[in-house]
Parts: sequence; C-alpha cells; structure tokens
Amino acid sequence: MTRITARWIAEPAPQAVCAMLTEAGHQALFVGGCVRDALLNVPVGDIDIATDAHPEKVMALARDAGMKAVPTGIDHGTITVIASGQPFEITTFRRDVKTDGRRAVVAFAARMEDDALRRDFTMNALYARPDGTVLDPVGQGLADLAQRRFRFILDPAQRIREDYLRILRFFRFHAWYGDPDAGMETETLAAIAQEVEGIDSLSRERIGAEMRKLLSAHDPAQSVAVMAQCGALSLALPGADARGLGPLVHLEDRVAPDPIRRLAILGGEDPASALRLSKAEARQLALLRDAMASPAAPAELGYRHGAVLTRDILLLRAALFELPLDPEAMLAAEAGAAQVFPVRPADLMPALSGPQLGATLRRLEATWIASGFTLDRAALLNRA
Repeated sequence: MTRITARWIAEPAPQAVCAMLTEAGHQALFVGGCVRDALLNVPVGDIDIATDAHPEKVMALARDAGMKAVPTGIDHGTITVIASGQPFEITTFRRDVKTDGRRAVVAFAARMEDDALRRDFTMNALYARPDGTVLDPVGQGLADLAQRRFRFILDPAQRIREDYLRILRFFRFHAWYGDPDAGMETETLAAIAQEVEGIDSLSRERIGAEMRKLLSAHDPAQSVAVMAQCGALSLALPGADARGLGPLVHLEDRVAPDPIRRLAILGGEDPASALRLSKAEARQLALLRDAMASPAAPAELGYRHGAVLTRDILLLRAALFELPLDPEAMLAAEAGAAQVFPVRPADLMPALSGPQLGATLRRLEATWIASGFTLDRAALLNRA
C-alpha cells in the first residue's frame, strides 16, 4: 500500500478541512498535483481536495467550522476554504456531460471513479485519504508515476478532443516531470499528431499561460523539439524555431530558467500577440531579440542594459552560434554596468537646447563608450 508521508499532509490546517467533511459523513480526498508531487518528492504547491459533498454543503460546513468559504468556482463545483490562513480548493466529484475541445459541461458525481475518468493523465488521477493512503482508481497512475511516464487516461484522442489544451499540458508535464531518457509514449504522440489542429481553437491567453509554464521547466528542450516535430509548436507560436533552445538550456547552467529569455531564442512571427504577453514581458522580449542581433560590444550592453539583462543577451548570442559563453565578455559586461556617463544636460546648457542638446549628448556618449569609458567629463566637454 502506497502512502504519502510528506509533512504537509499531517499539518493541522489540511487535516481540519478534511475532518470538516468526513465528520459530516462525506468523503475528503487529496487529489491531483499535490498527490503527484508528494510522491515524486518535489515541493507541493496548491492543495486540492475532492469530495462527494455538493458546493452549498461545503460552504455550510465551512461556516459551521468557523472557516471562511469563498465560491471561487461554484458553477463548476469548486469552493475555496480558508483554514489557518491557508487556501484549499474543494471540488465536488464531477463527470463530463458534454465537451467541445475548449470547455466542458459537467454534472456532479457521487463516486471518485467517475471523477477520475474525466481527468487528463493517469498520474494526475491519484487520490489520497487524509491518512495518506494513496488511491489509484484508473489503475495505471502509480505505475506511470514510478516510471515518470505521462499517458492520457483511456483513449488519448478522446481525452484531447475534450480539451485541446491537453496537448500543451502533455508537453509541459513531460518537461517538468517526465523521464527524458525514456522518451514519450508513442500512442500518445500519435493521438497528438492526429488532433494537433485543435490548438487553433484555443484562446491565445490559455496557450500563452501554458507556454510560460512549459518554458519555466528546468529543461524543456526535448518537449519543445517534439512539439516542433508534431506541428504543435508552429500552431502555438507561429514561426518559432526550436533548434536554439537546447544549446541555450545547456549554457544556462546555474542561471534560473526564464521563459522570456527562452522565447527570445525560439523566435516567432509575433510572440507577444501569439502568447498574449504582458507589456513588460513584450518589452523584455523585444529588447533581448534586438540586442542579441546587434553589433554592440558586451561593455556597451552592460552599460545600457545592466549586468543581468546583458548576461541573458550574451547567453542568447552564444546559443545562437552554438558557442560557449565567453567569461571575458561577462567581465566586460559587468564593468560596463558599473559605468556612469560623466556629462549631464546641464553641462551643455544654455549654449545648447532642444534637439541639438539631445544629439550632442548622444554623440558624446558614443565617443565615451568607444573610448572604453576612459574619457572624463572635461575631455568630453572639449569635444562638444
């Protein structure tokens, strides 16, 4: 019998929430990511609970127990219960009534088995009792988890047609948790290739959110390469090229994953629109793409963009040409980042103003950079 022994499951808050349900005669089962991650010994984020109690009953029980209940997704059976300041999403068992590839019409169910069959992957359909005992209602989740193998529940094509975002979720989960040496399950890849055009029916917001998560994995290169082979990448990010991602990931070494940096190496026709990037993300991406193609030296890049962004630019340049990162270039970038232009606008006024003032400042700055930052204020003003 498999049991979860992670510390979080025995803490007072999750146990109190489960007791709120079980003492009223209802089931309370931890489900999904928290169970999967606990068994994989990776940090657990959100703690989700499945129950046979209907949402209105969950809210009433929470109030009686002195807990705050928020109807965050009551139409879909989800109530967020706050216990000791910690949120828990409690969702009533459900079964699909109708799906169209983007959203599902669901009905409440009384059995965990029905709830499990509407989930996506076998290892995401694992449940755990409050005492940590793990339940595997589809019969394959534990075995697949042990092998870090992602498979859809039952017919993969049917699971995909229920929600085409599951294609991108498959590649994201494989990047985060899959065994890269074992590769991907052939039946699953065949179903993805058959249904891949369904990605076009998804909103760009959903695609963008999933791609960010994928590109935040430690090493998403294999997943993205297979996405390119089956046509999913070009639908999610038109014009993208996966070839530079592997070299970039290799060069990043101890640098934390950054989805925007990785987007820069993938390219694409209009990634900001395709993935609905925020304005800040779009600005960062545009800067990285422009700078990696510019002739500016590392010292100038460091001065203009700071050491961190310049490190990213140098990583992208090295990955583009499949070269090692030059440590001398990084030193030059850090030195440039420490420089402060010695001439201020007030130094040139009132003799110069308006566009002439701006043009002269830019010319003097370029001269100062070309000198290796050696010209001082007096020398620069003599050239004004």
